[in-house]
Amino acid sequence: MQSQKTSLAHNGTVSDDKSSNYWKNRRVCVTGGAGFLGSFLIEKLRAHGADQIFVPLEEEFDLTQPSTPQHVLEISKPDVVIHLAALAGGIGANRARPAEFFYKNIMMGVPLMHAAWERGVEKFVALGTICAYPKFTTVPFKEEDLWNGYPEESNAPYGLAKKMLMVQAQTYREQYGFNAIYLLPVNLYGPRDNFNLQTSHVIPALIRKCIEAQERGEKEVVLWGDGSATREFLYVEDAAEAIILATERYNSSEPVNLGSGSEISIKDLANLIGKLTGFLDPGYGGHFVWDASKPNGQPRRALDISKAEAYFGFRARMPFEDGLRRTIEWYREHSLK
Repeated sequence: MQSQKTSLAHNGTVSDDKSSNYWKNRRVCVTGGAGFLGSFLIEKLRAHGADQIFVPLEEEFDLTQPSTPQHVLEISKPDVVIHLAALAGGIGANRARPAEFFYKNIMMGVPLMHAAWERGVEKFVALGTICAYPKFTTVPFKEEDLWNGYPEESNAPYGLAKKMLMVQAQTYREQYGFNAIYLLPVNLYGPRDNFNLQTSHVIPALIRKCIEAQERGEKEVVLWGDGSATREFLYVEDAAEAIILATERYNSSEPVNLGSGSEISIKDLANLIGKLTGFLDPGYGGHFVWDASKPNGQPRRALDISKAEAYFGFRARMPFEDGLRRTIEWYREHSLK
C-alpha cells in the first residue's frame, strides 16, 4: 500500500495540509462527477488547484459490473477516490424499484472501495445518505444514532446499501489501515438538480409542479402526504465545499453529518416555494391539495452538524431562501431548452 501523504493532527482526525497545496500533483477519480453534486465538486476541485481529475462516465464505465472498478482505477491511477455515484430518487422511485436501489448502490460502492484498497489508493471518500438513519431518530440526528433502529421503509434498501460503505470503511481502516472516510449529507438542492417528476426529490418536484401549473393556468397542485414531515436541506455548492474540506483535513473512521442545521416542514417548504414561484400569489390564486393516502416518508430529518465544523471546519453558507431562488431561476432558464 502507498504511504499516506496527509499528516494527522494530535487527535488523529484533522490534517495539517493547506488547502492551496493539498491537491497539487494529486490524481483524483470522482465517480458520479458528471451528475448534480459531481458537476459542482469538479468545478471546486479545479478552483482548489486539482488539475488531474478523472470522471468515469456511466455510458463508458458501468460500476455495477465486477471488472469495472479495477479498470477505472487502472486508467485513472488515482491518489484519491471520491465516490459520489449512486442510484437515487424520491419516495416514488424508491418504492417502485427497491431491489435496483439496493443492488446497484451496493455494487457501485463496495467493489470500488475494495479495488482502491488493493491498489494502495491514498484516500477513499464515500458519500452516504441521511436515509441510513433509523426511521425514528432523536432530533437532531447524531452520528452515534445510526444503529438505533431500522430506516424508514420506503427508502430502507437505498439507505442500507449506502450504509454498508460505512461498515466497509471502518473495517478496512481497522484491519488494513486504509484511509477511507464516510460522509452523511442531508437532501441536496440547487441549480442542475434532477427535475424529472418520476425520480426527483421534493424541492425540484415542488418547483416544477408550481411553475408548470401556472403555465397551464391550473390553480391546484396535488402533493403527497399531509405536509407534517420535516426535512433539512443543504445547498449543492456547500456540499461540494464540505467534501473538499473533509478530503483535505479528515482522516478517521467516524461518520460525519453534512447539513445546514435548519429544519423545515414539507408544508412550510411547499408554501415557501409556492410564494417564490408565484403560484400562491393572491393575483394567481393557486392552492395545494394534500393527498394523505400517500406516504410522508421519514417523520423528521434534521442533523447535528457539530462534528463537521469541529473536525474539518465546515459550516453551510447559503441562506435557504437565496438557494431556492437560485434553483427556481435556473429551472426557469433551462426548463424549455
